[in-house]
Amino acid sequence: MYDTSVHPQNNSETSVPFCVRFFATGFFSGYSKIAPGTAGSIVALLFYAIPFFESPLIITVAIISFFIIGVYTSNRMEKSFGDDPPIVVIDEIVGMWISLAFLPKTLFITSLAFLFFRFFDIFKPPPCRQLEGIKNGWGVMLDDVMAGIYANLTTQFILFSFSNI
Repeated sequence: MYDTSVHPQNNSETSVPFCVRFFATGFFSGYSKIAPGTAGSIVALLFYAIPFFESPLIITVAIISFFIIGVYTSNRMEKSFGDDPPIVVIDEIVGMWISLAFLPKTLFITSLAFLFFRFFDIFKPPPCRQLEGIKNGWGVMLDDVMAGIYANLTTQFILFSFSNI
C-alpha cells in the first residue's frame, strides 16, 4: 500500500515551492525519521533560546506571523501530501511558542511547558481533535494552538499552585 503521509500525491516534491516546504517543515526538521513533531517543537525551543525572544511583543508577533504562514503553507502541503502530513511541523512551532508565552524563562518552566505541550499535542483532548478536521490548513494549525493553550494554562496553574509553598 502506498503511504501518502510520507510521499507526495502529485508527481514530486518539486510541485511544492522551496519556501513553502522550508517553513511548513519547520526549516526541514519535519523530515526527521524519529518524532518529527518533537523535532519541530525543539526548533521552537531553539528560537526561544534567543535572548529577548520571550518578551511579550516579540513572541506575540512570532506566533501571529508563523500562524499566518502556517495556515498558508500547511494548506499548500496538504494538497501535495494529503491531510495533516507528518512532515508539516510549523504547527508544533507555533503551539510550542504559545505554551511558553508570558511565562518566566527558566529551564524548569520551559521543560514543563515542553512536556505539557507534547502531551496535549499527542493525546488531543477536546476540542483539539475536532479542530484537526477543519480544512485548508486551518485544522493543521488550530489543534496545536489549542494544545499550546492547554500547556500554557497547565504550566501557569502549576506555577500558581506552588508559588505559595
